[in-house]
Amino acid sequence: MSLDTQWPEEKVVSQQALADAVAEQAEGCFWREGLGPLRLYGQADLGCLLLAHGAGAGHRSAFMQQFASALARNGLQVMTFDLGYMQQMQATGKRRPPPVIHRSVAELAHWYACLAPLTVKPLWLGGKSMGGRAASMLASEQPCPGLVIAGYPFHPPKAPDKLRLAHWSRVQVPALILQGERDPLGSRDQVAGYTLPDNARVAWLTDGDHGFKPRRASGLDQTILIDEAAALGASFVRAQSLQ
Repeated sequence: MSLDTQWPEEKVVSQQALADAVAEQAEGCFWREGLGPLRLYGQADLGCLLLAHGAGAGHRSAFMQQFASALARNGLQVMTFDLGYMQQMQATGKRRPPPVIHRSVAELAHWYACLAPLTVKPLWLGGKSMGGRAASMLASEQPCPGLVIAGYPFHPPKAPDKLRLAHWSRVQVPALILQGERDPLGSRDQVAGYTLPDNARVAWLTDGDHGFKPRRASGLDQTILIDEAAALGASFVRAQSLQ
């Protein structure tokens, strides 16, 4: 998977300067005091998406960079950021587990409150794995236009009986879950037995695992599946905006 090794310089900005950058649909990295790092990708031709990272890797990860870039190529203005615990990992170089999920939901809510008034089109919520779980939990608590989630963690690793679905009955917005068929946190066979609301759709990525990586024998590769997921996500946002 390709990775932007030349991470753009993070510019410390005021709320007004950030508002100008978002409105002008500038690309680059910024630092908002009190919140942390933010990267902006793409133009809001179809819509805008705030994308939260997964538990083990922040918004600089190869997956987050490629997925955000691919979504941007498909017409979305995408915003990625690091949660507080990930900022500490970046600063210290020491790994640490994420906090309880409700703290991540609260941080995501702060980012959303900061950015939603600034975007030229309504700001969707989304995320990778844990970030997608936090986004869906936030959507169950407050309004947003919709959800785009990559690799939803339907249950913890090796604990398929501990489902993370209780809040989904309160999610009333259009939601797209992009899921690898072999995802160990919710495979195609497992999810077939789950109950999701009618407004939630699952799109399956052939032979993909939790990071959309297929087996070599499939004839596919991870980049192809991430690009496919991004095209599906952007198309979903566009379809909802036309209704």
